Amino acid sequence: MISRHFLSLALLPSLVMAGNWPEWRGPSAQGHTTATGLPETWSETSNIAWKTPLPGRGHSTPVMWGDQIWLTTAVEKAATPEEAEKRLKANTGDQPVVVLSSVSLRAVCVDRGSGRILHDVELLNVKEPQWAHQLNSYASPTPVLEEGRLYAHFGSFGTAALDIKTQKVLWKNEELHVMHENGPGSTAVLHGDHLIAHFDGSDVQFIAAFDKHAGKLAWKTPRTGEADPRPQQRKAYGTPLVVAMNGKPVVVSSAANNIYGYEPATGKELWKVHYGSLGFSMSTVPVADDQRIYFSTAFGKSQVIALKHAGVPAPEIAWSNNKNAPKMCSPVLHNGLLFYVDDGGIVSCVDTATGEALYRERLGGKFSASPILAEGKLYFCSREGVITIIPASKEFKILAQNTLDGSIMASPMADGNALFLRTDKALYKIGK
Repeated sequence: MISRHFLSLALLPSLVMAGNWPEWRGPSAQGHTTATGLPETWSETSNIAWKTPLPGRGHSTPVMWGDQIWLTTAVEKAATPEEAEKRLKANTGDQPVVVLSSVSLRAVCVDRGSGRILHDVELLNVKEPQWAHQLNSYASPTPVLEEGRLYAHFGSFGTAALDIKTQKVLWKNEELHVMHENGPGSTAVLHGDHLIAHFDGSDVQFIAAFDKHAGKLAWKTPRTGEADPRPQQRKAYGTPLVVAMNGKPVVVSSAANNIYGYEPATGKELWKVHYGSLGFSMSTVPVADDQRIYFSTAFGKSQVIALKHAGVPAPEIAWSNNKNAPKMCSPVLHNGLLFYVDDGGIVSCVDTATGEALYRERLGGKFSASPILAEGKLYFCSREGVITIIPASKEFKILAQNTLDGSIMASPMADGNALFLRTDKALYKIGK
């Protein structure tokens, strides 16, 4: 069977599985959904099917299998001021951070129909975890679902598999560690028998795969790019994407200053493209069609880059665009157009063949969540809780803007005729 991560744009329609949203960016791993009839207007008092307060704190996107919606959260115990001061002596950054005495990393299951919390399971309990940026959470990576199982990755704090029928933790792996500096951010992806994840810290950088059946380390491959002498410029929080290249699956993996291609079964490095010496801390995942791969270099010299992969032995840079590149929000492809929003709320529409910007317009607000595409419309969620809907076309127009209580850091999920949104306070089902 072809993995849902073995992607080219031509394969997407056959890979979409109705009724399931198994990972961060949906069944296609590209932010596309087959949902129809989604509401365009709602508020706290209208078009809300249910609203469920959530325990703990987390930014992971909800995922769904059948009638079960799963998400991860972190129940935190703050460190004392004395503990925090002692541990922060090793901090090389200058950003506001959170320091904990311990954190319980949990998987929460919500019933799709009623919004009732069905299960709340501890997966890992970590004593004195690394500090995390105040804008981040200890449960930011999105879990992955397949029939009967949930896989939750928390970076250096560990990875676990859960039987979603019995709520039994099947395995844990806590052997891989890097210094995240700002907390975990990379979401793992499932391909074949492997769960593949990035570990790009300020100290060491590598990509690794776990055997999904037993949780043992299947392979681990160090990054071969020259390390920046500044620790803060070595780290990254990107998520891999498996793309079909010349008929074979390749793990496309963006990291600081370089983007790599790996063999998913063995972790062998197949190619590497150096895109510059000022690209780090990206929190995005690439998108791809049958010609090119598109990704953002995030902080530093921010730019959006297209890599040509069709008909060439190794990818090569086709074009780059350094205007309003996103640092945290992943892009969306549609009909030869690339859409993305930067952290400050400027949305761009770019021609995928040339990189030419067809428009740049202000949505307002600040953004961390990645948009989704449904029925030719794009849904953008701001940290201020405002959801803006625009057409996925060459002409900019705001179709609707709706506001919920709380901040939105998690990306939206959609299925059937309902939209699911996670704020810092609750999970919503938007629809009749």
